[in-house]
Amino acid sequence: MNVYDLARNLATAIKDSEELKQYEAMKSTVSQNEEITAMINDFQGKQMEMQTMQLTGQEIDAEFTGQIQQLYGIMMSDPLAAQYLQAELRFSLMMNDIYKILGEVIAPGSNQ
Repeated sequence: MNVYDLARNLATAIKDSEELKQYEAMKSTVSQNEEITAMINDFQGKQMEMQTMQLTGQEIDAEFTGQIQQLYGIMMSDPLAAQYLQAELRFSLMMNDIYKILGEVIAPGSNQ
């Protein structure tokens, strides 16, 4: 089997994975609730802003960190938002593991 066939098999396995199916189902369910969708978008926007600040070496103040923690707490207290975040996390972890495995082949020894 050549690399392209294996890549297609991997793509199919990802598509058929419970992690992706659950994430897509939760994403569809959440998209029908404007309030939760807005809350998740706000949370993810703040997470992205914090990651950008970290990457550029900017200091992250306690107030900003507190806002993110407060939003996370609110979302985790809502069963639908919590289920969405958990499904998203499981899918992200699976994809990160796949990227790590591929990265070890492309740059051996760099992930040790």
